[in-house]
Amino acid sequence: MAKPQAGQSQSALPWRWMGERGLRLETGAVTLDRYAQLVDASFEEIEDVIPADGSILLILKPGVPPPAKLGELLAAPPPRLPERAAALHVLPLRVTEDASPDLALCAARAGLAAGEFVRQFTAIEFTVAFLGFQPGFPYLAGLPGHWAMSRRATPRVRVPAGSVALGGSYAGVYPMAGPGGWHIVGQTDAKLFDPARARPALLAAGDRVQFEVQS
Repeated sequence: MAKPQAGQSQSALPWRWMGERGLRLETGAVTLDRYAQLVDASFEEIEDVIPADGSILLILKPGVPPPAKLGELLAAPPPRLPERAAALHVLPLRVTEDASPDLALCAARAGLAAGEFVRQFTAIEFTVAFLGFQPGFPYLAGLPGHWAMSRRATPRVRVPAGSVALGGSYAGVYPMAGPGGWHIVGQTDAKLFDPARARPALLAAGDRVQFEVQS
């Protein structure tokens, strides 16, 4: 399939090819609205739509060109889509000295006592912006801006599965044990990724998430 040059379309969005079948669209700060718009368009040429931080990857079906009307769709800003009945997942949160090694640091960064930090954190209804890093790892948007946390200078060699952590402007949950550089504020027993399930990842882009402290 002959490829047009990167950005050569009617789209106002910068884009480039990723391999033979991928088109990466640079969306800026409107990823979820644009993602929902592309999913709703149901272009038969597109096999998958994958949101990321400030970009969306379109996977084309083998041997087909991009949709003829894709440039027209992307030429204008996406409409503000109406509120949807997105799934709400209430995840249990365990807050103990062992489960929350970075709670005091994160609370101090937010200018709060640890208990008040937890109260405000569990009052937030997060939105899953996208998945990445590990299978099923959700990047959760919704933190107050002044809670943003830079990554640890030295990542941990092993972060326990279920760790609820802050990194940059996102909260997240580690579906499985592994190395990680985010700041851990709690643990959840929710199984975020299970290859035996019909839909292995518990969460999807656009879902809502709230944490509830276990008594």
